[in-house]
Amino acid sequence: MKTLRILIISTLLLFLTPSAHAAGSVVSCSAIKTGQGQVKSKTLLSCLDNKSKVMLEGIRGPVVINVFGSWCAPCQQEIPIFVSLYATKKVSIVGIDVDETNMQAGRNFVIKKGITWPILYDASGVTKSSFGPGVPVTWFLNAKGYVVYRHVGLVTSQAQLNAEVTKYLGIKL
Repeated sequence: MKTLRILIISTLLLFLTPSAHAAGSVVSCSAIKTGQGQVKSKTLLSCLDNKSKVMLEGIRGPVVINVFGSWCAPCQQEIPIFVSLYATKKVSIVGIDVDETNMQAGRNFVIKKGITWPILYDASGVTKSSFGPGVPVTWFLNAKGYVVYRHVGLVTSQAQLNAEVTKYLGIKL
């Protein structure tokens, strides 16, 4: 009887304890929409899952690209806003983690903050020529991969981000 109780309690704890996926996980970048065509430069970034690579210039939308670093206080502030946006399942998001000490620091941040969208890893700072040297920065790309809006600095509210998604990507939230 005591063994049965322990088994039942252990099973309940297994199902009631938050998993790494519930808190966030490092997801595959296979969901990132990419297109072919003539691309002037080819910036190949590793996925934070370290299993694939994506050409930055090939990303197609509509998509919100959030460039961040785990070490950046404003980036940490805005992540919950992006988590809420992604939870609507109406908008694709791609993250680009920059200037990390190593890939594991980025992975730890993703899991801790509950980020469940694809994250690219810029180990060498090659995206600075595209996005600029500071973070956070958020780009909005249309279906053809053209930048239709660039938000430099902290996204301060859900209403602000939702309004930008609606205005620049045409997606009603």
